[in-house]
Amino acid sequence: MTLADYLRILDLPDNASLDEIKKAYRKKARTYHPDINTSPEAKDKFIEITEAYDFLIANYDRITDNEKEYQEVMEQWRKYRQKRSQQKARTYAQASYIKFKKSELYRTTRIFDGTTVIFSLIISIMVIAYSLFGYFYRLKHPLPQFGKPSVFSFIMVLLMGIIFFIVSIIYLKAYIETYRKQRKKTGKD
Repeated sequence: MTLADYLRILDLPDNASLDEIKKAYRKKARTYHPDINTSPEAKDKFIEITEAYDFLIANYDRITDNEKEYQEVMEQWRKYRQKRSQQKARTYAQASYIKFKKSELYRTTRIFDGTTVIFSLIISIMVIAYSLFGYFYRLKHPLPQFGKPSVFSFIMVLLMGIIFFIVSIIYLKAYIETYRKQRKKTGKD
């Protein structure tokens, strides 16, 4: 197979980004995993999709417009990794979809979007700040029809904000690690 074949298998354009490759693989793997899709050609299609993903991820930084370098990448792939990739794909095809989702290969398709991570961090800080401000403001200025604010409600909203903040920090840390690994791989660090 060629680069164009692998891109076609995942329905990707020639200039696909890593995130686009991961999204396309996740979608196709879910569609064609034999545990979910019972059609006779699903297993072969799943193996083909997994091989395409494996090639594109492994060689993303090495694929260039230079014909000689491209041929070298393809030759190395055929010699050393293609059969291993197909064998790994067959193993995943035989496993249940739930086990496949827990596999290392599937976990590599996770996408950490920086904007979403930062946005969730900001929202969590706002929830914490507004719950603190709102509670203490209502203590000083209670509404006659409602009286003093509920301590239970305050604690629940504050706890929800803190949990959301902690989860956001964990995702931010994972995003930063992923970003550093990508930069290190491309030699920009």
